[in-house]
Amino acid sequence: MTRLFGTDGVRGLANRDLTAGLALELAQATAAVLTTGRRAEKRRESGQRPVAVVARDPRVSGEFIIAAVSAGLASSGVDVLDAGVIPTPAAAFLISDIGADFGVMISASHNPAPDNGIKIFAFGGTKLPDDVEDRIESYIGHDTLMPIGGDVGRIRRFADAEDRYVVHLLTTLPHRLDGLHVVLDCAHGAAAGVSPQVFTDAGARLTVIGADPDGLNINDGVGSTHLDNLARAVLEHGADIGIAHDGDADRCLAVDAAGNIVDGDQIMAILAVSMAERGVLKDRTLVATVMSNLGLRKAMAANDITVVQTKVGDRYVLEELNAHGYSLGGEQSGHVIMTKFATTGDGILTGLHLVAEMARTGKTLAELASVMTVYPQILVNVRGVDHRALHSDAVIAEAILAAETELGDTGRVLLRPSGTEPMVRVMVEAADQPTADRLAHQLADVVRERLAN
Repeated sequence: MTRLFGTDGVRGLANRDLTAGLALELAQATAAVLTTGRRAEKRRESGQRPVAVVARDPRVSGEFIIAAVSAGLASSGVDVLDAGVIPTPAAAFLISDIGADFGVMISASHNPAPDNGIKIFAFGGTKLPDDVEDRIESYIGHDTLMPIGGDVGRIRRFADAEDRYVVHLLTTLPHRLDGLHVVLDCAHGAAAGVSPQVFTDAGARLTVIGADPDGLNINDGVGSTHLDNLARAVLEHGADIGIAHDGDADRCLAVDAAGNIVDGDQIMAILAVSMAERGVLKDRTLVATVMSNLGLRKAMAANDITVVQTKVGDRYVLEELNAHGYSLGGEQSGHVIMTKFATTGDGILTGLHLVAEMARTGKTLAELASVMTVYPQILVNVRGVDHRALHSDAVIAEAILAAETELGDTGRVLLRPSGTEPMVRVMVEAADQPTADRLAHQLADVVRERLAN
């Protein structure tokens, strides 16, 4: 059977793949697994029930899914605090802030409105490890808790959820944003009610776009996956910087005053150098994935900062950060994790600290981003191949070696099999785009020929 949990919770087409029935059963299974520990037992011994925070992004399907999740939790003896429409990192923060036993976020992040998803956070606002997700999945449909009378859970509104998160974000700032004009794209998503308020309270002059969610327009031509509108708005208004979130605001990408995109790698480079200068970058180490640009590693080396690489996925970045107590990590896509202030990627937090660095140094975003040279990068997906044989094929290994020899220290090659479908991803970076294109397609042709099904 296909595993229900993917790389970021349970996700699918709402009311087809992700139904109210599945949401309820998943919530009951989650309660059965996550309320059996000593902490939950202590609550019960003191006459209290386990507590969960639930929240959602503005998708219309989120209304019935959060109702089903809340019903499943309450019917399992869990008190539910409904935080309403807030960003994913806000939900994670609130779980930690009030000491809730766990929490559930209803969101499909940057996906279009018809999709939705269920993300489960453990005590402390951290993502669940694979083995706990597997236990929850094995409990679905049976092994549920069915208390009666006064032992059933209650569902209440988390009245000050947004205010708690706003205050938290403002307390993290190393410098106010006074004098800077920011264009903010909220992706018609969960950031619309929080991000403009925080940036304004921090002193920025704001122009806001993509902040009118209607339940159907989330990520529709706006946000971190569609930066053209943001670039135009920055140029039109003569702003200093543009900040883009995705639907659940766990990502941040930026646009400089000239309309040029500043991606997650560049943002991490800026923050890493700033944190190192201020003595708050633990072990002068940055955690990034293997897909991060070669220019990031070179820039960090030039600033005496070590880069630790992980597999693709913010959960692997988080695992490395937590294992060694590092303070900064993330992905090229804009998931940036600052562990002193958050347990997950937080697009609003990232944007605030990026603009704060402009204010602190008096430099433009383009000047700050120049710390890193972005190497041309191309990704070719080779579909319909036996991806499991990738690393055992000698001819492919020879082709990779030849490409790496040609590039020397001016680029790199990365081939990796998909974890979910018969596909190999071929990535090449080089000093110029034509070389990257040529080598990537040459390698793709070899993979296609050698691994054809």
